[in-house]
Amino acid sequence: MLVGGVLLLAVFGPLVAPDDPLATDPPAALEAPSWTHPFGTDQLGRDVLSRVMVAARVDLGIAVIAVAAPLLIGTALGAAAGWAGGWTDRIVSRLMDTIMAFPLFVLAVGIAAGLGNSVTSVVIATVIVTLPLYARQVRSEVNRRRGAAYVEAAQLAGIRPLAIVGLHIMPNLAPPLAVQASLNMGWAILNAAGLSFLSLGIRPPTPEWGIMVSEGASYIISGEWWLFAFPGAALFLAVLGFSLMGDVLRDRLDPRRR
Repeated sequence: MLVGGVLLLAVFGPLVAPDDPLATDPPAALEAPSWTHPFGTDQLGRDVLSRVMVAARVDLGIAVIAVAAPLLIGTALGAAAGWAGGWTDRIVSRLMDTIMAFPLFVLAVGIAAGLGNSVTSVVIATVIVTLPLYARQVRSEVNRRRGAAYVEAAQLAGIRPLAIVGLHIMPNLAPPLAVQASLNMGWAILNAAGLSFLSLGIRPPTPEWGIMVSEGASYIISGEWWLFAFPGAALFLAVLGFSLMGDVLRDRLDPRRR
């Protein structure tokens, strides 16, 4: 339900937003929620509702790329390490261990700070810190399954290693990887918002939930609560939705939970 709402907002939000999210109107600055502006206006007179709706596409777009890229790269690295073993396994494992040695968000902050404020830096930082989650999982499963009877039968039949991994082993890993990707979607959204909150991500005036929360935080004391509350609620619901979807997928795809 929540994920469906976020997806609809990301797809249709910019099309149905009542106002231009970048249009300023200084005389209407910091207006409380009303019929004209249901979520109020910000310090520049911009409609908060429109900015929240448009920001859904920005944050979700970043999250999709930041999850798809490490899923593909991590799966390839993990499969290579798990199947080949030897130096390939040692190099990949040490690289993943090095990344995991740092707190993930702290590492993401350092990478984003080094690359500069941009969507690209947010995506690269998120990809790097989540890469080990997929690589280690796939490496473990491929290493465990390469001695299975059906894999040995495929080898005796003359099937190439790449085909064995891709056609015989990887389909068995699809369920846990789908669960991991769903959970990481919520984290990727939160990570992008967190970097933007720290002024290390997307630059204003681009509508983005983390930026809006950061800008609204300075107005809480003066009573303009809506600047912080509505984008914060959107961020919370999006992360919660993907987390719940991950739990549902885990319950339905894990045969031990049936």
